[in-house]
Amino acid sequence: MTKQQLIDNIRRKRSFLCVGLDTDIAKIPQHLLDLDDPIFAFNRAIIESTAEYCIAYKPNLAFYESLGSRGIASLEKTLEYLKAYHPDQFVIADAKRGDVGNTAEMYARCFFEKMHFDAVTLAPYMGADSISPFLGYQGKWAILLALTSNRGASDFQLMRTAKGDRLFESVIKASMQWAGDDAIMFVAGATQAEMIADLRKIAPQHFLLVPGIGAQGGSLRQVVENGMNRDCGLIVNASRSIIYADRGPQFDAAASQAAAQIQSEMDEYLREWDL
Repeated sequence: MTKQQLIDNIRRKRSFLCVGLDTDIAKIPQHLLDLDDPIFAFNRAIIESTAEYCIAYKPNLAFYESLGSRGIASLEKTLEYLKAYHPDQFVIADAKRGDVGNTAEMYARCFFEKMHFDAVTLAPYMGADSISPFLGYQGKWAILLALTSNRGASDFQLMRTAKGDRLFESVIKASMQWAGDDAIMFVAGATQAEMIADLRKIAPQHFLLVPGIGAQGGSLRQVVENGMNRDCGLIVNASRSIIYADRGPQFDAAASQAAAQIQSEMDEYLREWDL
């Protein structure tokens, strides 16, 4: 998916919501556990109930890898379903990979050639050669960890370098030399909303993938105020607050309502920005 296609989808659907498919076998409704593939059944129901309100889905690889080959099979079925029935959705592999050489090339081949994701999250701290194998795929995206929403983010990301930049700022500045804003995005946690403004000054045209609203407590309005640009420039993720809005038989209806509420708020912000 090109940058312009992503922008067009945001404007058409009046949304910049990404639904995180962090599907935990221990948390899905009990009545699904009797099915042959409860993970896929849950994902399919969530997708069908939220697709009109979002522009992206983000499976977290750990939740599928933790189940071994069975989990990977469920993930592959989910991806096939999305491509067949919702091809306009931007699909992100939340993998946070970070390695070099042949290993990085194999990761890129896995996510882009075999699983056909549109984007993958990557840890850039091993430098350019850990990212470059992912940049050779036209229409695919590398989403680099920059300013994350976890409690330990300040342990390293806010450290000052010899040049006076905070580490996350140095990472962004360096990576902008590797590819343009049509191939690289940055992760910026919603709980770091004020610093998103600093990030946006460095990378005014890049898309930001923003986790941390909903269950993690980040403010969507603050994210918009600090991070939105004239193309929107934001993909805001919500996972648990949507997919586990209810854990009973009506879980899909509850997910739909939760996604619709966020989309409605996003529509208001898009109108404020004349988008």
